[in-house]
Amino acid sequence: MSDITQTLSDLGIELPKAPPAVAAYVPVRVEGLLAHVSGQLPFVDGHLPLTGHVGGEVTLEQGQSLARQCAINALAALHEHAGGLENIAGVVRVGVFVACGTSFVDHPKVGNGASELFQQVFGESGRHARAAVGCPSLPLGSPVEVEVLASLRAPV
Repeated sequence: MSDITQTLSDLGIELPKAPPAVAAYVPVRVEGLLAHVSGQLPFVDGHLPLTGHVGGEVTLEQGQSLARQCAINALAALHEHAGGLENIAGVVRVGVFVACGTSFVDHPKVGNGASELFQQVFGESGRHARAAVGCPSLPLGSPVEVEVLASLRAPV
C-alpha cells in the first residue's frame, strides 16, 4: 500500500470513479508536468447531494463539506488521468467557486473544505495558491465547484 493510499484510508476516503465531464471539455488535461483538473462538482454516486446558494439554502458547514467532496472528485480525476496519485508532486493552485448571494463573504471558509483536504493528503506539497470567489449560479445548481492545478513527478 502506497503512502497516499494509506493516508486516504486513514482519512476514511475511498476514491470514487472520476465523474465524467458534463459538457464539451475533458476532466483533466496534462501538459508536461502540469495536470489541469476541470471544475469538479460535489457529486456523490452521480448525484449532487445539495443544490442552492451557500448562506441561503446551504449552510457554511455544508458548503465546506461540499468543497471537500469536490476535492475528493478532483483526486479521483487525477488518479485516473495522471497515472495515479503517487505521480502527483503537489497541488499548485486551487480555484473555488461558491454560489451565493451578494451579502455572503465567507468564500475563503468554504474553500478551506478543499484546501485542508489537499494538505491532509499531500502534506506540505498540498499547500497551494488559491482563489475563492462568489457567483450567482453554478452548473446544475451546485453550491460549490473546485478546479485544481497539480504538478506531476514525471510525464504521463
